Amino acid sequence: MFGTVLIANRGEIALRVLRACRELGIRTAVVYSTADLDSTAVRLADQAVLIGPAASRRSYLNAAAIVEAARLVGAQAVHPGYGFLSEDADFAEICADNGLTFIGPPPRVMSALADKSSARALMSRAGLPLPPGSVAPVPTAADAARVAAEVGYPVIVKAAAGGGGRGMTVVHTPAELPRAYARTRAAAQVAFGDDRVYVERYLTGARHVEVQVLCDAHGNGVHLGTRDCSVQRRHQKLVEEAPAPALSAGTLEAIADCALRGALDVGFTGAGTVEFLVDAEERFHFLEINCRIQVEHPVTEMITGVDLVHEQLHVAAGVPLRWRQDDIRPHGVAIECRVNVEDPDRGFAPTPGRLERFVPPGGPFTRVDTHGHPGYVVSSHYDSLLAKVAVWAPERELALNRLERALGEFDIAGPGVRTTIPFIRRVLDDPGFRKGRYCTGLVDQLLAVSSPELRRNP
Repeated sequence: MFGTVLIANRGEIALRVLRACRELGIRTAVVYSTADLDSTAVRLADQAVLIGPAASRRSYLNAAAIVEAARLVGAQAVHPGYGFLSEDADFAEICADNGLTFIGPPPRVMSALADKSSARALMSRAGLPLPPGSVAPVPTAADAARVAAEVGYPVIVKAAAGGGGRGMTVVHTPAELPRAYARTRAAAQVAFGDDRVYVERYLTGARHVEVQVLCDAHGNGVHLGTRDCSVQRRHQKLVEEAPAPALSAGTLEAIADCALRGALDVGFTGAGTVEFLVDAEERFHFLEINCRIQVEHPVTEMITGVDLVHEQLHVAAGVPLRWRQDDIRPHGVAIECRVNVEDPDRGFAPTPGRLERFVPPGGPFTRVDTHGHPGYVVSSHYDSLLAKVAVWAPERELALNRLERALGEFDIAGPGVRTTIPFIRRVLDDPGFRKGRYCTGLVDQLLAVSSPELRRNP
């Protein structure tokens, strides 16, 4: 096992990795920007290294500064968390070139899966079903129109190098396509430095279902069941649960088996997530593979008892996978919501500021992952995620009630600070959501209905 791990991230995920390392007897070092000088991760780490100013491109995205910090503290490995450089194959290669273990898949695998067109081709060869559309990028608007005519409208134009919910445009009619195609290519070039796009059928009323996988460098792998992540706004998840509700056991098993087959086929190692779209007839289609720990990993941990960050560290150290598929026995239901410092009544605009009050909930089977505390200043420079509240119960109705109870206990206040809690409580009250029968359009449906509840700030 490693002697020292450098944590190349911030916020709640930096704390999550730090705690896992400490439990395994691994010394921890964290990098931080000037905006995070007083962060909890800096306070708890064995060592902390300032790597730059608040702007992420000059700190958390500065690969050279992170590698130099790893050298300074004598780290053998770098854990990237999620976001920032976590799926950057070039950074993983730089780590390897400098004698550092990147805690994630090999650079060649990351590179192949980061390109959505390449990932689609690889998964198609592995036998995973794809949504109707182009496997390779479409070089012209005329090519895009031909694909759209073949698969039928609506279609979605996606950036081949996209991620994080960016670089996607839904197109409902042929007249909209030329402009949407040009706009998506331009946006992809700005965001990713790569303007290639592909076109596929947009599945209306679909659900977003993903599978957690763990694979080692010795050809072993397991899946840890499904999660439903359909409650999204602008392709960013707000509520996640495990297992995915209201799907047949046969469908859940088939999705999980496909996910593991695809991950093993491309030589994936570590913890990853294979994502699918599932239509009303329970037909499922491959979407993408994420090569990192997911924000929503706590719900899988709660139903399986497997510590995913522990497993990441063991696999990265070369230890054969400690689990067989028969050992993975999911039990009960876990639901997580993301508490973002945003105002749902103003288009989920971020509302950074100082927290005068911050009292997270407690109680049975309730987990809160957060870096917040009274006096903490939520920065405008980074993602607005402040906390994740996850609950477990033996059955879904009790889990929903438990999450509602926990959110009612959460006390967050500060000048100008708003959170997504009132909106999440609307989601929990929605009849379709309560029945487990909802899709990726749920948030838009709720936003279309004006409600004074959105103006409550817990």
